[in-house]
Amino acid sequence: MTGVKEWFQLLQSAKRPQTQNNTFVYVWRYTFDSLQDCFPERDRMRSLAPVGKCLRTPESRFAQLPDFPFVPHYTELGGLRLAHIDEGPIDAPIVLLMHGEPAWSFLYRKMIPVLVQAGFRVLAPDLVGFGRSDKPVSPKDYSYLNHVQWMSAWVEENQLHGMTLFCQDWGSLIGLRMAAEMPDRFDRIVLANGGLPTGTDGIPFAFKIWRAFAMYSPWFPIGGIVKAGCAKGLTPQEVAAYDAPFPSRAHRTAARLFPTFVPTTPNDPARQANEAAWEVFKKWDKPFLTLFSNRDPITRGGHKIWQERVPGAQGQPHSKIRGAGHFLQEDSGAEVAQAMADFIHSTPVMRVNN
Repeated sequence: MTGVKEWFQLLQSAKRPQTQNNTFVYVWRYTFDSLQDCFPERDRMRSLAPVGKCLRTPESRFAQLPDFPFVPHYTELGGLRLAHIDEGPIDAPIVLLMHGEPAWSFLYRKMIPVLVQAGFRVLAPDLVGFGRSDKPVSPKDYSYLNHVQWMSAWVEENQLHGMTLFCQDWGSLIGLRMAAEMPDRFDRIVLANGGLPTGTDGIPFAFKIWRAFAMYSPWFPIGGIVKAGCAKGLTPQEVAAYDAPFPSRAHRTAARLFPTFVPTTPNDPARQANEAAWEVFKKWDKPFLTLFSNRDPITRGGHKIWQERVPGAQGQPHSKIRGAGHFLQEDSGAEVAQAMADFIHSTPVMRVNN
C-alpha cells in the first residue's frame, strides 16, 4: 500500500523415519513420543467449533497461476479441508509462512524458492476461508478465536516442531497467538507489517478506511485490494491469481469479515487472550526479528514496541524494507526471504537427541 490516498481512491471506486537398527527401547520411546503428540491433537479437535455449509473453490480456478507451480497438500480438521504448500526437504528446519487478509499462499511465491534454496522446508497454509481451503458460508462460523484454533489444530495435526514463524497482516494476529500458546513448537519469529492489538490503543486512520470499505462497499475486488497494498503494483495475471479463490460473493465471506475481527476497543472479546500472549512475549528470549516496510500506512512504526518489549529481539539485525508497501512479500519478496534465511542461519538452535 503506497499511502492513505490509495485507500480513499479504492473506497471511492466502490515421523520420524525409523532407523534400520531399532531396539526395544528405541521403539518404546518412539511410540511413547508419538502418543504424547496425539493427545493434544485430540484435545484441540474437541475444541474446534462446528461449522455449517462450506464452499470449496473448483481446482480449475487455479489452472493459470503465474509463477506458482507448487502442489497443494490438504489436512482434514473438524469437517474442514485446509490447504497448504509444502516445499523443500521433509527433514529440514521448518519455515511457516502465514498470510493475511485478503491474500492466500500465492502471496509467498517469491519467497518460497529463496527459502528452499537456503535449505529449509517451507510451509504456507491457506487460512480457512481463503485460497484452496474450505470456506464456510455463514458469517457466524468465523471469529478470531476460531481461526487461531483452526490453525493451531493444523500445526498439531501435521506434528510441526522447531518452526520459524514468518507472519504479516492477519498472519501475525493469528500466528503470534499460536506461538504464544504453543511456544515449544517455535524456535524463532519474524514479524513483518503486523502486530497483536489488544483494543486498548488507537488504530491508524488508514485502517478505519479499510474496515469501512470491507463492511459497506458493494464492490470488493480481492485482486484490486492486494494491488492497492503494493508499492510496485501487480500485473493483470497476478491480480487474477488473487481473485481466483473467490468466484462469488459467498466465497468472499471471510475476506469481508476479517477487518471487523481486529481488536479496536477495550471490550473486544479477544483482548484477554491477546494480553495473555503479550505477557508471553515480554519474556520471549528466543530470536525475534522485525522486517517492516517503510510504505505501509497501517503498520508503519509498529516494529518499535516489539523491539522494546521482547527480550529475544535485542541485538537482532532488524531491517526496514524500503520501497515496499503493506504486502512486502510482493514488492520485495526475495529480499525479505534472504534476510529471513540469514537470520535463521545466524541463530542456530542446539538440540539434544533423546
